[in-house]
Amino acid sequence: MGTSALRPTPGQTVGPFYGFALPFDGDNRLAPPAAAGAVRLHGTVFDGLGVPVPDALLEVWQAGEDGSAPRATGTFDRDGATFTGFGRCGTDRAGGYRFWTREPARADGGAPFFAVTVFARGLMHRLLTRAYLPAPGGDLPSDALLSTLAPDRARTLVCERGADGSLRFDVHLQGEGETVFLEHAAPHRHTAR
Repeated sequence: MGTSALRPTPGQTVGPFYGFALPFDGDNRLAPPAAAGAVRLHGTVFDGLGVPVPDALLEVWQAGEDGSAPRATGTFDRDGATFTGFGRCGTDRAGGYRFWTREPARADGGAPFFAVTVFARGLMHRLLTRAYLPAPGGDLPSDALLSTLAPDRARTLVCERGADGSLRFDVHLQGEGETVFLEHAAPHRHTAR
């Protein structure tokens, strides 16, 4: 059979297959919800039409409260005391997700942020972004990456603080208000796309 008889096939997307393959007990609890200093990071994942995505998966990676990268082993073993800086959460039927964690401190002189990875139906590759802690007074945090973006684009990377102290970070995969996503260029370097 010659190559002219072969037909191209569609690429494989990154999901949805999360419900049975990736969840683990306590996956969205980087810190116990009732622990002192625990904060809820939550939001909704929206598609390009503004419709919530009920079958996405988010991962967060973050620095600790002292700004250092957690080095604890046992990421999948939640003992209630060891902070590993990693969590995973699938969205619910309304596209919502929620993590219980601690607020990260500044690392390497930049503004504190959660590194967020998004997996969702129709995506050929995972998406990388950041969720920055809001600056006092509603100003944009001072950060090398944020300073390269127009203010309306930079705001897509900043959490909103709720009256209860929680942090809301909505992810817009496309369309109006699309979240800024990053391309991994080299270790410790990211560029916005």
